[in-house]
Amino acid sequence: MTEYGRGPGSEPWHPEDPLYGDGGWGGQQAHAGQQSPYGGQPQQYPEQQAQQGYGDWGNAGQPSYGGGQHSYDQYGHQHPEPQYDQYGHQYDQHQYGQQQYDQQYAPQAQPQQGYDDGGWGGGAQPQAHYPADPSDPYGQQAGAYGAEQPDLYVTPEAYPPPEPPTRRRAEPEPQRTDWDPGPDEGEHAFFAGGDDEADDGREDPRDRRSRGGGKPKKRRSGCACLVVCLVLGGGVAGIGYFGYQFYQDRFGAAPDFAGDGNGEQVTVTIPKGAGGSTIGQELKRQGVVKSVDAFIAAQQSNPRGKSIQDGVYTLQKEMSAESAVELLLSPKSRSNLIIAEGKRNAAVYELIDKRLGVKAGTTAQVAKSEYKNLGLPEWALNHKDVKDPLEGFLYPSSYSAAKGQKPEDVLKQMVARANEQYEKIGLEEKAEGLGLKGPWELLTTASLVQAEGKTHEDFRKMAEVIYNRLKESNTETNQKLQFDSTFNYLMKQSKIHISESEINSNPDPYNTYYHRGLPPGPIGNPGAEALQAALNPTDDGWIYFVATDGVEKTEFAKTHDEFLKLKDKFDAASGN
Repeated sequence: MTEYGRGPGSEPWHPEDPLYGDGGWGGQQAHAGQQSPYGGQPQQYPEQQAQQGYGDWGNAGQPSYGGGQHSYDQYGHQHPEPQYDQYGHQYDQHQYGQQQYDQQYAPQAQPQQGYDDGGWGGGAQPQAHYPADPSDPYGQQAGAYGAEQPDLYVTPEAYPPPEPPTRRRAEPEPQRTDWDPGPDEGEHAFFAGGDDEADDGREDPRDRRSRGGGKPKKRRSGCACLVVCLVLGGGVAGIGYFGYQFYQDRFGAAPDFAGDGNGEQVTVTIPKGAGGSTIGQELKRQGVVKSVDAFIAAQQSNPRGKSIQDGVYTLQKEMSAESAVELLLSPKSRSNLIIAEGKRNAAVYELIDKRLGVKAGTTAQVAKSEYKNLGLPEWALNHKDVKDPLEGFLYPSSYSAAKGQKPEDVLKQMVARANEQYEKIGLEEKAEGLGLKGPWELLTTASLVQAEGKTHEDFRKMAEVIYNRLKESNTETNQKLQFDSTFNYLMKQSKIHISESEINSNPDPYNTYYHRGLPPGPIGNPGAEALQAALNPTDDGWIYFVATDGVEKTEFAKTHDEFLKLKDKFDAASGN
């Protein structure tokens, strides 16, 4: 519905309309010299008609009296002039006016349409007709045409008549005054006290009018400024602190103790393969050094810093990083248990007891009762007539062993090291290619090589002797190894001269003079070179050997006659 009940039609407003007499959109266009939408004639309004009624002349040379446009014939009879619409069709003014009035001023049932030609759209719309409301000036009967109507838009409280959408202008921005700074002027609202607005003692008249003479606003408070200053100051201090810490972490010297320690000793275990960071972390945890970075820096500055070995070390608390590195490189601080190549398990157990400070025989008893829980591989278990299942698995190396540790912990270290080395060389996979029944026999062979070989140059020849004697085609010894080392193992001794009667009378499975083939298990712990020799023996036909000097020198022979010559040489050297 249009404003004030106006419809989109082309008929002038009804005199009862409060806007009657306003030039309106059509009227303004007519004043501008454009054609009126009513029959091509300029639109006349009551005020204009009233003025023209007694001064202007009509079409027939007769005066026109402000009741509309009329003409008089030659007999003096008044006739209304024929009216034409914008298409040139004649219509009855009274009938058409009433119809247009009903359509324009009756309440409409349809929403207003778009705009056209600077005015309301003139498209045909169905209109709803309602009974006239006596209280509605738009629904009352019009007064006498041309009668003076009250102008409801000339009072001081009235608003100006609406304008068409094409002529409407945006609301002008209010002018700022010295007491009304803009968004970019004056102080920010954050620094205002109370009502978040600046107040310099002058009050905005508009505020006074809207508040009806209320209390003036509070003045600014300095608390907001103080809070901001404190926040900014705290932020700057925090940034400075963290910046200093960042600089110290990246460019400053690492925290460190001074001196050689406070006299309190501590045992530190360095694991195998540990780098500077791992060692530094362990030292810091034990209280030896103050920071990991200090230790790493000291280790890197020492030419031998990278040669720190795994093991157990006795150090002091609160040592400088430089002193800690020096002590780790010194043999005096090492508490490691070193297992030599070829050493039997019985001797290793005794060393562990002494290092741990436990009763003699404690480690041997643990090995006997707990060997299945110490990490042996499946192929090392359940072999017949084996004297010690752990034999061959206390791998020769350096281990951490100090007071406070348990025997089983040390044994687990050794077994784990043996498993690691055996897997590395492929002990399990290569046994079959050497004519052996499995890795257990290969490990036993390597222990014999380690026990009988006097020098590393002898190991490969000694391995070939073993493999040649195990062959079924061996008619020289009839598959008997005839090694003194196996008999000494079962006797828990180390002798060079053994009588034939003693050897031939002992039926123990480890007596290779008595039994054919390999002993039930290893007779010691072979080292890396003995293992490699067992995996890669020579192929020269060696089947005999004799330690001609009785100690270090071993000579090999391919026939029994050559063996007898070597034996005579041995007897001469030993005084027999």
